[in-house]
Amino acid sequence: MAKLSIKGLIESALSFGRTLDSDYPPLQQFFVVMEHCLKHGLKVRKSFLSYNKTIWGPLELVEKLYPEAEEIAASVRDLPGLKTPLGRARAWLRLALMQKKMADYLRCLIIRRDLLSEFYEYHALMMEEEGVVIVGLLVGLNVIDANLCVKGEDLDSQVGVIDFSMYLKNEDDTESKERNDHIAAILDQKNYVEELNRQLNSTVSSLHARVDSLEKSNTKLIEELAIAKNNIIKLQEENHHLRSENTLILMKTQRHLEVNKVDAEAELQTYKHSRQSLDEMYNEAHRQLREESQLRQDIENELMVQVGMKHEIELAMKLLEKDIHEKQDTLISLRQQLEEVKAINVEMYQKLQAPPPNVRRGDVTSGDVTATRVRRLPGDPEIPPTLGLQQAEKAQMEAVNEDKRFKQDYMSKSESLQKEIAQKEKQLGRLETDLKIEREWRQTMEEDIKKEKEMSSSLKMETQQIIPLKKEFLKLQGKNKQLKNLCHDQEEALQELAGKLSE
Repeated sequence: MAKLSIKGLIESALSFGRTLDSDYPPLQQFFVVMEHCLKHGLKVRKSFLSYNKTIWGPLELVEKLYPEAEEIAASVRDLPGLKTPLGRARAWLRLALMQKKMADYLRCLIIRRDLLSEFYEYHALMMEEEGVVIVGLLVGLNVIDANLCVKGEDLDSQVGVIDFSMYLKNEDDTESKERNDHIAAILDQKNYVEELNRQLNSTVSSLHARVDSLEKSNTKLIEELAIAKNNIIKLQEENHHLRSENTLILMKTQRHLEVNKVDAEAELQTYKHSRQSLDEMYNEAHRQLREESQLRQDIENELMVQVGMKHEIELAMKLLEKDIHEKQDTLISLRQQLEEVKAINVEMYQKLQAPPPNVRRGDVTSGDVTATRVRRLPGDPEIPPTLGLQQAEKAQMEAVNEDKRFKQDYMSKSESLQKEIAQKEKQLGRLETDLKIEREWRQTMEEDIKKEKEMSSSLKMETQQIIPLKKEFLKLQGKNKQLKNLCHDQEEALQELAGKLSE
């Protein structure tokens, strides 16, 4: 069947006289017969889920044995509509026929029977001598021109059935038909050759015109290439100059930025340290001020207590002075009584010493004496004359001693109060001096803080001045990138021009 199919295909193609397409019946039967030949004696490969029996496995070996078949295998794998190995094998057969190398590919495969033994049984057609005969017959297919569309065809689901009616015909009819077909084929070949000659003449004229246009375009391209080279040289010089300037500007800006950065960091560190120390000093001073203010408040409270005690003591002193004055008045009155008593005693003593002139006179004097003795102060008890004097002297002495004691107590208390007042005044003076020192220190601290604020504002101004420098640096970097891109594009254009000129 393979021999009949190949012979019938060659004869029908020669009688047809045109390029064959995929709808041509003898060509379809040829592919069906070749598929059956390749499937004959094929081993069944067991997989995990099913049995696999396909001719794509041995056909894949062709690209390893024949390097020119790699293109067909790659194009078959890249076809989007093929999903099964059988469809890939059918597409491979069609592409091999269009390349007119099917016989070469299958000859390389049949020679290596050691590799085919992995896919075919020992009695298979491809393992026998008949396979070599079929491959020899396939050489005759190189005279056929075929134009097959593989992409749009559904090769996965086609059913290959051999039509035997094409090969069972009358021999006489076939001979007469062969003669007529032969004559028609000769005429078709003549017409084909004439048409081919016309096409060749037209292609020659178009090629001459194209050569002329290419020569003109070549001269223009040479001139443009010379101009482009000059422009590239100028641009390279400008680029070199700009790069040198850019490097200088970068170095200057980097140095300036580094110097400013180092200065700013140093000033920032010093500012942080000074601020920290000043904060600590301020906190310590604030703490001392609170302690001193608390101490002052305590001292003022004590002073108020002492002032209240002083007022109380003054009131007590006034009361004591009033008592002293009253006692002095009583002493004066007692002294007066004492002097009167003494005078009476002296008179009585004188009268006793003098002799009485008569009794009557003596009676009178004695009566007077008794009257004088009897005379006393209103409200005083009746006291004998001697006892009254002694008691008056004792009371006077006691009053004097109490007065001295009171004076001594008053003097000692006043001295102690004066000493305490002097100590409090000294403490107040010390506190006032401490407050003055703290105020002066606080003023110095405020001045230092103002200076630090001025320093920070100056640093901020310097950083703001650095910002436009950074912007200029970024702009220069952007210009540099643009110039690099232009140089790169021009170099690529020159390379393309050089490639076209070399072609």
